[in-house]
Amino acid sequence: MSLSMIVASCTLNLHALSFSHNLKTIASSLQKSYDANASYRLGPELEISGYSCEDHFLEADTESHSWEVLAALLKLQYCSTMLCDFGMVVTMKGCRYNCR
Repeated sequence: MSLSMIVASCTLNLHALSFSHNLKTIASSLQKSYDANASYRLGPELEISGYSCEDHFLEADTESHSWEVLAALLKLQYCSTMLCDFGMVVTMKGCRYNCR
């Protein structure tokens, strides 16, 4: 028996702290991954906030907006049929992390 899986590895044109732009870009990549019958969709590091937000990485707004975008992405139909891997800022026990 042979098992196979389609993995969608996404390289996206993201902008630092442009949450609405990044949401649209990520959503488009989700649709393309879904259309390709991917089982797993892998996005880039800090894709939700945009990479290289520098000192803004430490601001609470950056994380709160990232959670809002993640919530919007998870409501899309694509996320119910494939494993989606997003990169964003997360704080746990007072420490800020670059998470998947």
